[in-house]
Order: sequence, then structure tokens, then C-alpha cells
Amino acid sequence: QVQLVESGGGLVQPGGSMRLACRASGPSVNRYAMGWFRQAPGKEREFVAGVSWHGIKRVAEFGNLRFRISEINAENTVYLQMHSLNVEDTGVYYCTSDLTLTTVAEGTSKFWGRGTQVTVSS
Repeated sequence: QVQLVESGGGLVQPGGSMRLACRASGPSVNRYAMGWFRQAPGKEREFVAGVSWHGIKRVAEFGNLRFRISEINAENTVYLQMHSLNVEDTGVYYCTSDLTLTTVAEGTSKFWGRGTQVTVSS
């Protein structure tokens, strides 16, 4: 069983930056892909970014120039660096993990964190 713990959410002003972290624990977790989804109020959960265990990355089009996902480090932690945040980026950000990046990006992963709230507001 893989456990995922997110951290780093909070309140940020429009135009600001924020970094989220997700740490994975469990058997064979170092062979898993990891990624991020978000869910805004009244909207469906959507893919943000993901990375395979060997470093292949994928970022949603809306975040292509603003969001960056790190590689999974030796502590099984992945970071989502977000810049130029706007109010449309407000939502709960969930970490997710599964064996392949495709599964992560499709939102069909077996493992999910509890989420961390990101609020972009002045």
C-alpha cells in the first residue's frame, strides 16, 4: 500500500508562486510514477502534471509555461513548482501515484493523497 502525504498549500496572491510537495511511502514506491491533480469548487478533478519513476514528465497545457514538476528524489518526494498563479488555479491539489505515468495522467491511479488547499486571492 502506497501512502502519499502532500504539503505546501496555502494562500497566495495573484501573480505569486507556490511549491507543493508530495512524499510517498510503501513497498516498491521508488518504481512508481507520481503526479498532481487539482479540483476547483464545482468542477471536475483535472490533471496538472506527472513524472515517471525514471524522469519522463508531462504537464497539462494550462500549466505548460507556469508549472514545473520535479523528478522523484531519493526520498520519494516530488515537487510541483507553480508560478504566475491566478484565481483559476484555486483548488484542492491531490498527489497521486501508480505504476505508469499514463495511469497517473488518466486519473485512474490506485493511490491518492488527501489533498492540500491552494487559494489564490488578493
